[in-house]
Amino acid sequence: MLTAGWDTVRLFLHVLAATVWLGGQLTLAALVTALRAVGAAAPKAAARRFNQVAWPAFAVLLATGAWNVVAEQAKDHGAYRTTLVVKLVVVAVSGLSAYCHARSRSTAGLAVFGALTGLSSLSALFLGVLLAG
Repeated sequence: MLTAGWDTVRLFLHVLAATVWLGGQLTLAALVTALRAVGAAAPKAAARRFNQVAWPAFAVLLATGAWNVVAEQAKDHGAYRTTLVVKLVVVAVSGLSAYCHARSRSTAGLAVFGALTGLSSLSALFLGVLLAG
């Protein structure tokens, strides 16, 4: 059996947190129509409950992301650095737009900030895979 070192733990925690953050967003978005059929308050209740899991996952993403930067600092030059900076900006957009989405009271705000959160989270995932390659 292969042995698991700290690099494995770091990557596992980062991927797990990304799974919760992005996977939860995609799942919740897919369920909105069904939740509305249950009742007008159901989507908001589900979103509140999801936030109790999502924000700690985002915090783990930030912590393990910083750990990744430190662990991979030998790669931090040229195209890798440019991609990393773009990923950091996209992650910031993801967190900020998710915060705005959670605070929004209008249908338009929920739609715009929700879409921006989803797109930026997907972009961050793609850039993370690109950096790992």
